[in-house]
Amino acid sequence: MNLNENAVMPSLTAQNPFTGRIGEEYDFLGMMCPNVVVLTQKLGETVAAWHPGNSIQGLEIGCGTGLSTRSLLTQREDLHLRAFDASAAMLTQARANLAEYVDNGRVEFIESDALAFLQQQPDASVEVVASNYAIHNFLNDYRDQVFAEIWRVLKPGGLFANGDRFAIDDPARHLASTQADIRHWFKTFGELQRYDLLEDWVVHLLSDESPDHIMHVPAVISTLQSLGFSDVHSPYREGVDMLMTAIKPKLA
Repeated sequence: MNLNENAVMPSLTAQNPFTGRIGEEYDFLGMMCPNVVVLTQKLGETVAAWHPGNSIQGLEIGCGTGLSTRSLLTQREDLHLRAFDASAAMLTQARANLAEYVDNGRVEFIESDALAFLQQQPDASVEVVASNYAIHNFLNDYRDQVFAEIWRVLKPGGLFANGDRFAIDDPARHLASTQADIRHWFKTFGELQRYDLLEDWVVHLLSDESPDHIMHVPAVISTLQSLGFSDVHSPYREGVDMLMTAIKPKLA
């Protein structure tokens, strides 16, 4: 489930739902998922607390309308971002929402598929890669390629911070959580008579929950560690909403 400002990349789905109603009316997000506010804040806090150096360069995967971009930039004044997303509609909103940061050169918004953009970046070229509610949208094989590219583009000592939707290890608890989400959405959109948006979000959730998309914590940790990341852990989790961080070790 894409529960922040982030979009499904076009190489992963025949039709990107975030080019339609969901992307155009993403302000409904806060009503749908209150945890997104906390997780977005935590993402910015984590990057702000890391690395005491000056003028760091970062990438943001799936920036959407700029909610997490703002959190990152406001909490880390020496951070310069290139933020990319596949949804032109959401990037238009991001550029308007963060016009002051665009004008002062602290962020550049780029329309691109995630993997294609990462593959174009030089080795060891950025200090931080951040994402919020985007990577869970990727197909499993594609996601593993994205993780490998994140490892490659990070400098030694660099940080990968991902706020996202992760499956709850207990299947019964995960199912109950998903059912609670759907009930909440029916109530929220029903009161507003917006069954068109409800339909789009439920269809998207079914994609997120499919075996070739759903993101499991042990599998992600194993993949990151196999690439060479260290200190892979979660400083925050509430239900399916989780912040995971990992460090690319410094050279000996």
